[in-house]
Amino acid sequence: MPKYKIVRCYFNAGIRSRVMQTGLTLEQAQAHCNDPETSSKTATGKNAMATTRRVGKWFDSYTEE
Repeated sequence: MPKYKIVRCYFNAGIRSRVMQTGLTLEQAQAHCNDPETSSKTATGKNAMATTRRVGKWFDSYTEE
């Protein structure tokens, strides 16, 4: 069964994408990415807002490992 990883992508070309989690099932990866806190556009939490202030727009995606 394939495993998936969560990758945080940044709109700022100067910031490289980074792996946030690994070893997830497809269902876990999809659930993570459907959470509003995993995008600067919809996040309202303290940590997510701080990330947005620090690096600009971002979002989490998933891909097969």
